[in-house]
Amino acid sequence: MRYKTYKDSNIIVSNSNYIVKNPKNYKNKWKDVFSNNNPIHLELGTGRGDFIINMAKSYPNINFIGLEISEDQLVSAVQKLEGKNITNLKLINSDAQEIGEIFGREIDTIYLTFSEPWPKKHDEKKRFTHESYLRLYDKIFKKKKHIILKTDNKGLFQYSLETLSQYWYTFKKVSLDLHNDEEPVKNNIMTDWEKKCVEDGKPIFYVDAVFEG
Repeated sequence: MRYKTYKDSNIIVSNSNYIVKNPKNYKNKWKDVFSNNNPIHLELGTGRGDFIINMAKSYPNINFIGLEISEDQLVSAVQKLEGKNITNLKLINSDAQEIGEIFGREIDTIYLTFSEPWPKKHDEKKRFTHESYLRLYDKIFKKKKHIILKTDNKGLFQYSLETLSQYWYTFKKVSLDLHNDEEPVKNNIMTDWEKKCVEDGKPIFYVDAVFEG
């Protein structure tokens, strides 16, 4: 999917009050950023922000952080936030590989929403459910590990079920067609891409995975 590019996107993004500049300075201090001890949920690859913004609006007693490497996509997110005062939401412009330098054991849930599938074998290590990433998540989860994944890519979904189970995650829920499931997810918040997939009649694959060991 192609996204719009913006002139001076770095300036637009950095001027937003929702962007946390120098996020590595806040490792082990994110409760101070939000000024409370509420759970912190992190979305990797937040894109244009629909999911994380609406999650923050829907769950005011949870703190949400959206991480996105693309400044052009974050422009869309910060533009949607203009004039709004959502105190439980922050955005980070960074590479997901740096999360171990950004967070201590502070994260309660990680969302992987329509991540890049990287279908070629030589790109396997770039997938957010590759073992190298799962080991990285170990360093930032507060207590139990909790990952929620949504994708329209069947290959990535199958791969993720395998890697998560091999890493001793168990599945609270698995769906092969989230929007036509007999037991739908309550209050499912959609991404902009998810909305398009639903309009096109494409199934959404979903897994809610936990590890409490």
